Amino acid sequence: MKYENIIDMHTHSDNSFDGNHSCVMLCEGCIKNGGIGIAITDHLDIDDKEYDVRAFTTNQFVETFSAKKTFHGKLAVLQGIELGQGIYRKEESERVLDEFRYDFVLGAIHNLENMKDFYFLDYTDMDVDGLLKRYFEDVLKLAEWNMTDSLAHLTYPLRYITGKYKIDVDLSQYDDIINAIFETLIKNKKALELNMSSLNTYHKDTMPSKELIKRFHDMGGKYVTVGSDSHYWDKVCLGIETGYDILKECGFEHFTIFVGREPWLMPLR
Repeated sequence: MKYENIIDMHTHSDNSFDGNHSCVMLCEGCIKNGGIGIAITDHLDIDDKEYDVRAFTTNQFVETFSAKKTFHGKLAVLQGIELGQGIYRKEESERVLDEFRYDFVLGAIHNLENMKDFYFLDYTDMDVDGLLKRYFEDVLKLAEWNMTDSLAHLTYPLRYITGKYKIDVDLSQYDDIINAIFETLIKNKKALELNMSSLNTYHKDTMPSKELIKRFHDMGGKYVTVGSDSHYWDKVCLGIETGYDILKECGFEHFTIFVGREPWLMPLR
């Protein structure tokens, strides 16, 4: 391996609705692929009205804790969650975060309020610019809420808009909002995620792009988590080394992990 301290900060077990393998299998995959650590960050899309939040959080926390004990001394297992749309259910979200002592909480917006996930939308006749403006405004609200540790896949809708539907987007028209998001993360000492899951798909880019990672750095950003967003045991750590290369090219000397909700800077070596 090119790097000796590979830690995948975004993975999904079969506790996620779209996951495929157990927490133990994810850990096995991490070791197999050269990792020394893994954050298991299953989906908690808390705005889903049919979601049994209590059952999910309890089961997922117990299973990640069991994996942590099983792999003690072999692999650093961080208990995490990907809290989706937390700003739409703030009280319930804050109860969960108060009750469960996660190591790491990813904050995400997968859909606008009372809408489907961006994955399911048909963008053919849609006001894409208006949709993206609302999306980035809500991401800013998520950053201002300041209850999560790292901001997941900032440019998530582009995976489908420009990747799948091949619709050109002038991202510069959202510069003011994106800059405000970065300023908020920096002020609050929170991280931006470099998500590697779309690099080898029809999107063919990281989320966000290297250019935005460089902007975050140049504005004073210190903390960046890197995650494969893997939903399969054998794809854990996929792309992490490329992510570290990008961080170095953008001027970073460290990547970030979270332990007990506190950032730890890890050298890029």
